[in-house]
Amino acid sequence: MSVAPRAKMLVESDPHQTAIAVLEDDRLTEIYIERHRHRSIVGNLYKGRVTRVLPGMQAAFVDIGLERDAFLYVSDVVDEFASGPREESNYDLEETRGPGGGTPLATLPSIDELLKQGQELLVQVIKSPLPNKGARITSQVTLPGRYLVLLPTVHHLGVSRRIESEAERARLLELLSRIAPPSCGLIVRTVGEGRGAAEFETDLAYLSRLWQQIRERANRVSAPTLVHRDHDLALRVVRDVFSAEFSNLLVEGEETYTRIVEFLDQVQPALVPRLKLYNNEGSLFDRFGIHAEIEAALKSKVWLKSGGYIVINQTEALVAIDINTGRYTGERNLEETVLKTNLEAVSEVVRQVRLRDLGGIIVVDFIDMNEEEHRQQVFRALEAELHKDRARTKVLSISEFGLVEITRKRSRTNLERLLTQACPYCGGTGRIKSIATICLAIRHELLRTKGETHGREILLRVHPEVARALQQEERDILEEIERELGLGLLLRSDPELHQERFHIESV
Repeated sequence: MSVAPRAKMLVESDPHQTAIAVLEDDRLTEIYIERHRHRSIVGNLYKGRVTRVLPGMQAAFVDIGLERDAFLYVSDVVDEFASGPREESNYDLEETRGPGGGTPLATLPSIDELLKQGQELLVQVIKSPLPNKGARITSQVTLPGRYLVLLPTVHHLGVSRRIESEAERARLLELLSRIAPPSCGLIVRTVGEGRGAAEFETDLAYLSRLWQQIRERANRVSAPTLVHRDHDLALRVVRDVFSAEFSNLLVEGEETYTRIVEFLDQVQPALVPRLKLYNNEGSLFDRFGIHAEIEAALKSKVWLKSGGYIVINQTEALVAIDINTGRYTGERNLEETVLKTNLEAVSEVVRQVRLRDLGGIIVVDFIDMNEEEHRQQVFRALEAELHKDRARTKVLSISEFGLVEITRKRSRTNLERLLTQACPYCGGTGRIKSIATICLAIRHELLRTKGETHGREILLRVHPEVARALQQEERDILEEIERELGLGLLLRSDPELHQERFHIESV
């Protein structure tokens, strides 16, 4: 990630959760939240037991002790680098992830040749479980340090793709070939650019000790068991994100501050002076307006400074982002107005994608531009903004209709899933029946009971908004019901009722 020079990191920790905000030019661009009762399991290592092998899907289910069995693809079982001499390559990093999954399924053996029901094996979680899916796991373990990723089960050397200098890549690969253990692989992380052998050897010694401890514990326990828990959120983000490109790291919470100091003192002592304990009046996040930014990130509409706006809609399969001119009318002509709105939207779209941690397929619908040069100008601006994103992204060229398709890798729960739940009113659709539709449904239900009603009056309990409509613009519906049934109708407003619900009683 190319972080702005004026970047800041804020850590707010209390007995219930830890939240970390990344600011670039004092604007929130990334937010990490971990509830202590629902701590992320990504990176954890388990000794699991195979419960089902599915040759038709080239996958297996593994019991690792969670509510749902975890899912293991064949490409995450096969060690594609195990045979032959150690390979050297680029490494398309999500920097804590091993190289499994890159081999075409057609070239792999069948999953039932590799795994048997009841078999025990050491696995690592690479994707958190979802409400309807178990965690995704791999048998190719990766242990991230500050500068290196140790691949204890893979015979492979690599360098992060984000290190672009060919001379630096060659230097790093040569250095790795000298220090790497014979049976393991190593990857240089992006922050390893420009580092020397001494720093790598210190990192490697720490990771080697950690792997030895994990193996010893795995040999002592039976499946399903947690063998190794990754660092908590504060230490993970400091390890993976905090660097010399940040001006400072402010921490609210003395215990968390102390742990971060001790951790940085081991992995990168030069950054310790940038760490500050926040003990001023009021909340750290309130001071920087973080809570308000998070609230805004849960809304579908985001306003731009010019008066234009973007609308973000998430579905199960993809995310649709639409750009509109809104209140912005421009100064000269329509084409320039459209170009300016689209260019302004680019930085906000990418900021929202990073902030909300949107993943999968993202389709951005820019306002139609007639000139090819304008389309290319917007596309280049989008590519430049995406370069700041730590997540792996791929973007296709802008179409003549202004559509851009982006794929983005996500390994943690996005902000919407983390902080919200499905609406009990609309069931997650985002819409409920209109007042007029509800009034007509009441009419239909009452007229259907004609001749069956016993009593002289009918009591109709409805939501206050429905009661108001029946007494005003939909008054003719009440009059029709009374006329057709030959009964009086008593209307009662009940604020406890769901707006779509109503109750009919004979009195």
